[in-house]
Amino acid sequence: MLNQNEREQQIIENYQNQEKDMILLFAQWCINNKLDPITIYQEAYPMQPVNALLEEVMEYTVSANDSDEIDHELLLQVLQAFGNDDLAFVVATYADKVKR
Repeated sequence: MLNQNEREQQIIENYQNQEKDMILLFAQWCINNKLDPITIYQEAYPMQPVNALLEEVMEYTVSANDSDEIDHELLLQVLQAFGNDDLAFVVATYADKVKR
């Protein structure tokens, strides 16, 4: 049985892993749609430095040809679940352009 500290650490690690997956999903969606993830992120958060985790996950993205399609709505839901409403707004704007 986990003690309180171990349980809290496990919760933090789970959140961090899920956050990394969310950022990878965003980055891959950008790649799939011929967009630069870092540029899109900076558009949503112009006052923040480049997200180090975004830079880290970029090495795990694959070419659009090697990737499964990522549904725009799914990405928006995931971003909003993590409180990235500004990024979700920018992604939605680009998703509308990509759909046309």
